Order: sequence, then structure tokens, then C-alpha cells
Amino acid sequence: MTTSWKLFKEDWLLFTESGFIAVNQADEDAAVKLFKAGELLNPENFLPRIGFGYLHLHKLELKQAVKIFEQILEKEPHNDMVKAFLGLCLGMMPNMADKGEKLLEQTTHSKDPEIQQLSKTAIDFVEKFIKKSPGPVGKGKS
Repeated sequence: MTTSWKLFKEDWLLFTESGFIAVNQADEDAAVKLFKAGELLNPENFLPRIGFGYLHLHKLELKQAVKIFEQILEKEPHNDMVKAFLGLCLGMMPNMADKGEKLLEQTTHSKDPEIQQLSKTAIDFVEKFIKKSPGPVGKGKS
């Protein structure tokens, strides 16, 4: 009995979702394999590619994540999830924080409440930790 990868074509979403879970569990090897399986089984869908960007974001490889998210937005300019991830990446880069905040502000109006919440939280993070200049060491200590 020979098995073919085509038998699993309908399971591309399960592989891809499992890749996101693997990222969240810090299992990079499994995440990469699962996202590659998702891409192989459904090359027209961007979700596995988003997963690779998400993996880079988790590893704070922001330039690589930005590159992936920008490539996806060229083909899917109205993808709020990708805009929010891109905004978060750019927001964590001090010289790009303003551009990131603009994207995040756009996605606070998304139809998806989870994207709205992610965007609001990311804006708050950028304001508190990226754009705020660090205070003098030891300030306030007795």
C-alpha cells in the first residue's frame, strides 16, 4: 500500500494550526515541519506563510518577520491579522515604532475582536516600553 501526501490535502489546516501551537510551545523544529506541510498541501493559502512570520516574531527576528508579513500584504492588502503582526514587529523597532503604531491603529477597527484587542495591547506596549526613553539608572532608589 502506497501512501501519498495528496491523501492529506484536506488536513492542511490541521497541520498549520498545529504549527502555531508548536510556536507557542517553543518547539521550532515541529513548527517549521508543520508549516511546511501546510504549504505543501495548500500552496495557495497564506496561513502557513503567516505561521513562519509568527515564528520569527516569537524569536524576535523582527526583520525576517517584517519581510514575510510585507510580502503577504502585497497580495492580501486587507488582511488585518497580518497588518497587526506587522504593526507589532515594526512597533518593537525603535526607528519604525511610529509606522508600526499607524498600522496597529488601523487594525483596532478590525471586524475581529481578537485582532482589535491585540492591536490595542500592542499600541500600549509600544507607548510604554519602546517610545518611552529609559530613565536614569537608580532613579527613585534610596
